[in-house]
Amino acid sequence: MQIYQDQIVGLNKDLLVEHKENLIQLSKKHDNLEHIIDTISNYNIAIPSWALGAGGTRFGRFGFGGEPNNLEQKIEDVGVINALTKSANAVSLHIPWDIPEDANTIKEKAKRLGLHFDAMNSNTFQDQENQEYSYKFGSLCHTDKNVRDQAVAHNKDVIDYGVALGSKSLTVWLADGSNFPGQLNFRRAFENTLASLKEIYAHLPADWKLFIEYKPYEPNFYSMVIQDWGTSHMLAKDLGKQAYTLVDLGHHLPNTNIEHIVATLMTRGMLGGFHFNDSKYGDDDLSVGVMKPYQLFLIFNELVFGMENNPANNPIPAWMIDASHNLKDPLEDLIQSIEAIETAYAKALLIDQKALEEAQLQNDVVTAQRILQDAFNTDVKTILAEARLRNDGAIDPISAYRSLDVRNVLIKERGMNSTATGL
Repeated sequence: MQIYQDQIVGLNKDLLVEHKENLIQLSKKHDNLEHIIDTISNYNIAIPSWALGAGGTRFGRFGFGGEPNNLEQKIEDVGVINALTKSANAVSLHIPWDIPEDANTIKEKAKRLGLHFDAMNSNTFQDQENQEYSYKFGSLCHTDKNVRDQAVAHNKDVIDYGVALGSKSLTVWLADGSNFPGQLNFRRAFENTLASLKEIYAHLPADWKLFIEYKPYEPNFYSMVIQDWGTSHMLAKDLGKQAYTLVDLGHHLPNTNIEHIVATLMTRGMLGGFHFNDSKYGDDDLSVGVMKPYQLFLIFNELVFGMENNPANNPIPAWMIDASHNLKDPLEDLIQSIEAIETAYAKALLIDQKALEEAQLQNDVVTAQRILQDAFNTDVKTILAEARLRNDGAIDPISAYRSLDVRNVLIKERGMNSTATGL
């Protein structure tokens, strides 16, 4: 399915008058409104290929119908999301779930839909069919060099696929760890992992980045080899200037001050990117902003400050959603997540940073809190709608999605029992 511009124009028509009135009222309150709209207009978030189908739990999986059967259909679905939001012009692939059989054909299809390929993601947390060695007891950290070599070779293959598609980065997340005390030697596992990563890093093209993701638990519950941002940071520093830490919002222990981690990494120029999601208890992979919108806003406050005050030359982070949808239509959930991310970003841009700095220097805690909360409590829906409108997107993407009856169109095209590859 493809959404065309005349369809979006028709859907926007009835909303334009009210939208313009709201924009005029908002412009009277905020002097920097044009800057914020322009910033959001140029902001894009990568969509992960594995989030386009129904996710599952260890108890079961419930499909939605019309799920993408192959990589081509996944690209089409991202094209639908981008046509409506104009904020999702990149696809992040997971290998081997989405190996391109013909990279040039896939690349051309993405280009026709206004898309490109963001970070490539390797997979050494599952055993694949006909795989010679098992990852049951780890991959890059494994005691058996044959297993480590196999995992390294896979990551090199992922880089090669990415080069063919025009990607510029590799994300490595490891399930490596232990469930029982004494199961592995912590130091040996770390050294094996570092040595393996050095081999992968050596295969990177000169214009690529390597993102090292961390997670405190799951699937292993006693220890994880890369359990926190500090471990990721150490590994990245040892690898070289093309390596960075990647922050997944769900990969933290409860109540972790993620915004503080973000600020610290940016101070050192080591924040490579984000995986956006939300959680109540752990790595729940819920829609972004559905549980902790204020924390997301505070994270973007640090990002805005860090990008404007950047002596360490931290690169602009790579932005990507990482979620698993069990109950919602996956495309609707992704659209909601995009809107939540941009809402937090727009509200952070509303913060009077000079006034906040003055309050901080004067230790005026009350004023500092009011400055943040005034920005957070501002309704920025009109800002987001205007940013989309200027890019020929939908004023209200969810309503447009439902008006176009996208899910039922996809079911007619692909069938009710289609299942997305990967999760």
